[in-house]
Amino acid sequence: MSDNTMNAPALFDLSGRVALVTGAGSGIGQGIALGLAQCGAAVACLDRREDGGLAETVRMIEQTGQAALPIQADVTVRESLDEAVSRTESTLGALGIAVNAAGIANAHAAESMSEDQFQSLMDINLKGVFFSCQAEASAMLKHGKGSIINIGSMSGVISNRGLEQCHYNASKAGVIHMGKSMAMEWVSRGVRVNSISPGYTATPMNTRPEMVHQTREFEDQTPMKRMASVTEMVGPAVFLASDASSYCTGVDLLVDGGFCCW
Repeated sequence: MSDNTMNAPALFDLSGRVALVTGAGSGIGQGIALGLAQCGAAVACLDRREDGGLAETVRMIEQTGQAALPIQADVTVRESLDEAVSRTESTLGALGIAVNAAGIANAHAAESMSEDQFQSLMDINLKGVFFSCQAEASAMLKHGKGSIINIGSMSGVISNRGLEQCHYNASKAGVIHMGKSMAMEWVSRGVRVNSISPGYTATPMNTRPEMVHQTREFEDQTPMKRMASVTEMVGPAVFLASDASSYCTGVDLLVDGGFCCW
């Protein structure tokens, strides 16, 4: 791309592009799905939840004037991801953007954590991202272009003070490094893979009852002295999805209020 062919606002324009967002029924996934639509993309919204969150995301996107496709599916089932990509392309068009935000969190001391607790989290947070990337890339590689964005966590870079969540931390470290590895496999074939690693963010996951008493500690430990809002993850996602980041692949973008500087 020549430096003179596109002005700065156009670099972030997603008009005419098609995105698939997993975990789109709440939290960061919901915020990013809406943000991509506000920048012009048609968005397929995937989630396994049945509490109305997915329908709410679709409603908000449609209010922007963009097309939205609800897909209820489980990221731990590879066939479901293949079907989701196929439905996305047949309904909205060629897939060019994917954001993999589906994930869970819980805590337990490492020495007494059950195999089931460890495995169920890994299945969603790591294997689910792997399956999602596989299915998304299978389409993008055929088109010769695409941007995949995985949602990691600063917990994949540091070990959080006071939280007993070694399985969660390991899953997010895996997401980050898996993305870098995929980026290098696909770098010559037009598909970019990057990740966003949020710091403490005010999502339903981080404000669940067992963590409420820790919210103030999270804020105190963060240099900016507050948690992030979900909307503060939208800008980084739009950047990595758009032509503004055309020379970025294998990047893990920390969005942590300075947490990892200390």
